[in-house]
Amino acid sequence: MSSLFHLSGTSIQTQGRSRQGLRSLRRLAIAGVMALALAGCAGSDYENLSRNAPRLSSATISEMAKKDMKPESPVLVRIFKQESELEVWKVDKTGRYALFKTYPMCRWSGKLGPKRKQGDRQAPEGFYHVSAGMLNPQSQYYVSFNLGYPNRLESALGYTGDALMVHGACSSSGCYAMTDQAAGEIYAIVAKALASGQAAFQVQAFPFRMTAENMALHRSDPEMPFWRTLKEGYDSFELTKQQPKVAACGRRYVFNTEFKDGTPRNPLAPCPEVAVPPEPELVAQLDAEKLKVDEAIASSRRNHVVSYVDGGMHPSFRALLRRDGPEQLAARTSNRAYPVSRPEAALADPFKALVEPEDRHVGKD
Repeated sequence: MSSLFHLSGTSIQTQGRSRQGLRSLRRLAIAGVMALALAGCAGSDYENLSRNAPRLSSATISEMAKKDMKPESPVLVRIFKQESELEVWKVDKTGRYALFKTYPMCRWSGKLGPKRKQGDRQAPEGFYHVSAGMLNPQSQYYVSFNLGYPNRLESALGYTGDALMVHGACSSSGCYAMTDQAAGEIYAIVAKALASGQAAFQVQAFPFRMTAENMALHRSDPEMPFWRTLKEGYDSFELTKQQPKVAACGRRYVFNTEFKDGTPRNPLAPCPEVAVPPEPELVAQLDAEKLKVDEAIASSRRNHVVSYVDGGMHPSFRALLRRDGPEQLAARTSNRAYPVSRPEAALADPFKALVEPEDRHVGKD
């Protein structure tokens, strides 16, 4: 007998369903979506996934209230490839950002590292700003929002590609794919913030949670110089719980700096004269984080080369894929039953070795 799943944060619960609901893939898709709605997948109590733009549910609003957040308060999104997780942050009564919810990601494609060219299947990494016009309530994948890739820095560097989204279903060719239910809830949250006065919300897309330990695990990766820059923005947010101000000059991101003549116009040119540097206390804390990375790299005995097949998938979805197969997972994650992209690759966890005990790798560097 098959089962339905309930996804809230990173937990999965199962409940039985009748054999009659398995007579065809179409009926399975319909039943799966109805069950997701009734079970409150991802904390939502939508009655259905219609073609209308989703609105905040009473359950989501109540959840915000418990965390001293208002539906109209500003929002910020963080994405982590290796962990296959998307975080939604909201400003709470303290005036700082606090974590509202972590959503497991069903599928992303490519490998760790930035997207550089059209067709490379890479999901982007970097800092993006999403305005109301970048939300698509009529997306082919239920609902979506465009990350705005390539941003100013990426365009200046000659990177190509377009329509890189966060959307529903479990299929990715450079996008970040959630379930329909999770995509609907995220869409409703960001749409409310934008309609309430936030001009654009920031999306921070990272290869992994940028701890010193994780940086050390990837120390031999050619993207390390780029990731060190990303970590400056990551650490700024971690330390202050305020959205970092992002500019680009000298072919890199620059954070929390005001320049004499305003925002640098040419991301490839040397950075212009600084008018107001970052706060000294924050600079000292960021320097301390850099030192932690240097020390972790120097002391690490592990030197992993990750063998990529194609992207990743949250372990909760990988377990369902392994147990029930791609057709049933597709039906459970989208009311349109889009096929799971490259299911064989999704079953291969390229990061498994990164979490094995250290002593298993002694003498293998």
